[in-house]
Amino acid sequence: MYPELFRIGAFPINTYGVLLAIGLLLALFAASRLAARDNLPRERIYDLGLWTIIGGLIGSKILMAFTEENVNLFSLDFLRSGGVYYGGFLGGLVALVFLIRFYKLPFWKVADAFAPGVALGQFFGRQGCFSAGCCWGKVTELPWGVHFTEAGHENTGVPIFDSVGNALHLHPTQLYESFAMLAVFGILVFLHRRKRFDGQVLIGYMILYPIVRFAIEFFRDDPRGDLFGLTSLTGLSTSQIISLLVAFGAVAFMIYRLQVARKFEAK
Repeated sequence: MYPELFRIGAFPINTYGVLLAIGLLLALFAASRLAARDNLPRERIYDLGLWTIIGGLIGSKILMAFTEENVNLFSLDFLRSGGVYYGGFLGGLVALVFLIRFYKLPFWKVADAFAPGVALGQFFGRQGCFSAGCCWGKVTELPWGVHFTEAGHENTGVPIFDSVGNALHLHPTQLYESFAMLAVFGILVFLHRRKRFDGQVLIGYMILYPIVRFAIEFFRDDPRGDLFGLTSLTGLSTSQIISLLVAFGAVAFMIYRLQVARKFEAK
């Protein structure tokens, strides 16, 4: 809940940016270690990682422009915002697919190396959201409800008082997702050591993250837009609708790939 760590002259060093940078660096390190297990060149993994980050940033901004109203594409706030995660995931995946073909690397092995790092990056990214005050939750009377600071309110608009001036305590949804993704990171690293086919770790991520996101969305209360009117139609958020589609597709693909792996092992 400290949006700004310090200033260098008039230039602010934001907590969100620092934590995001730490998360990205550690995610790349984790990906390189896992890639080495599959005999992939580490230097290529770092190249892929940097371009995937750029693709993710572009994708997150594009989906943000479609889902949120009154977005000023040329404002400083738009450039500083984290964007929409699923857009970032798709943008990063497109960049990854293109570069894997360019470098002539095995797609599924590379994807398996990156998937746990993505989860680790999300752990740090959501810690950054908590420090900034964005992605906040609904009002709660639970003992771990969080009252954000005035600085957080000025930075992101997170509500801190009700209409009569009483302090509001909100679900720390940022921390819910952060620690859930740390657990997902551990599960995926464990799965990487015991995977039965290349691609299993990525598919595992595409099952676990949508489950986490779908559940946490019930506790979030920040404005997140309405893609093509689907939220108004279904009562679910845009992220929940995407989560359902991704999770069902990933489960079906996992079942198919496991069946293929069993047939191969039986020969």
